[in-house]
Amino acid sequence: MATEVEETIKRIQAHKGVMGVVIVNHEGIPIKSSLDNATSVLYAGLLGQLTEKARNVVREMDSTNELSFLRVRSRRHEILIAPDRDFILIVIQNTSD
Repeated sequence: MATEVEETIKRIQAHKGVMGVVIVNHEGIPIKSSLDNATSVLYAGLLGQLTEKARNVVREMDSTNELSFLRVRSRRHEILIAPDRDFILIVIQNTSD
């Protein structure tokens, strides 16, 4: 399974503009990352909170629904967030590419 995860991260990293990939556990701790530790912890903490708020919004609007994907775009970066039951996959892309 670990090699599957490694291969998936490498495949994502190979896409044009991808700056980094972070996998966060349900406690908000980065468990796998292609970024440095400080940046990984920063993204994990902030985006973990954002993901939880987005989950709550979706549930509040429709209790039978759940958040499956979140995309945040700024002038410089695009952040793709794929939450799962146990993990959150975060991909950071450069928008100027």
